[in-house]
Amino acid sequence: MLAARLTQARRASGRSAEAVARGAGISVDTVRSIEKGRTSTPEFFTVAALAAELGLSLDELYAFAQAPSPSELHAPDDTSGRAFT
Repeated sequence: MLAARLTQARRASGRSAEAVARGAGISVDTVRSIEKGRTSTPEFFTVAALAAELGLSLDELYAFAQAPSPSELHAPDDTSGRAFT
């Protein structure tokens, strides 16, 4: 979820991964790795630098990362395997 929000914010800003990485003082490989989900738990200071560069608050990123995924929102409550009647 974090990767999706960071990617969305970067694209909304109209900036390339290279430009955001340069502004945040991190490598473009790190930005791409986070956006593609290859780095699932990036360092706090990396996330903070990206958030600042993209104008996002850490509170917003945390809330976004904690939100249930769309598949979790539509999962049935009954996990017994029985058909609904």
